[in-house]
Amino acid sequence: MTIDYRLANVNDLEEINLLVQKAISKMEDNDIHQWDELYPTKEDFANDIKNGDLYAGIIGSEIAVVFALNQESDEDYKNGTWAYPERAYFVLHRLCVNPAFQNRGVAAKTMQYIEEMLRNKEIQAIRLDVFSKNPYSQRLYARAGYVQTGTADWRKGRFYLMEKYIR
Repeated sequence: MTIDYRLANVNDLEEINLLVQKAISKMEDNDIHQWDELYPTKEDFANDIKNGDLYAGIIGSEIAVVFALNQESDEDYKNGTWAYPERAYFVLHRLCVNPAFQNRGVAAKTMQYIEEMLRNKEIQAIRLDVFSKNPYSQRLYARAGYVQTGTADWRKGRFYLMEKYIR
């Protein structure tokens, strides 16, 4: 399976919004109440596109996965005991696999792609947060070598702050 990654654009916004709504429904079916009508919104993805932060992974002619990468983080990221605080890092936001492509290794391949892309930009670490009640995402990041560095308590509950050194 080949995934072609590119920056998302405004023409992708409706497809991305539909993909995310389907993913939210699937998460709720699995009793994972992480995302809702308040987050992430279509406007969040529109801002990611405007800022050049949103990527789409395409399989065939469909968006199979989206994710945002930038150096922005919530204030609560200060709760992390980051192993590499002096290193150049990016933060992964809103990784979402289209339910039509789930359980096919898309997320794992995407994590490998992200790490390689950032290595090529001489970025040394990746940070992210994962919902404490989402065992699928926790397993994905643990298998990819991410280590918990702290916690943040947000509207939906506890999130684990995670980091991986990639250089």
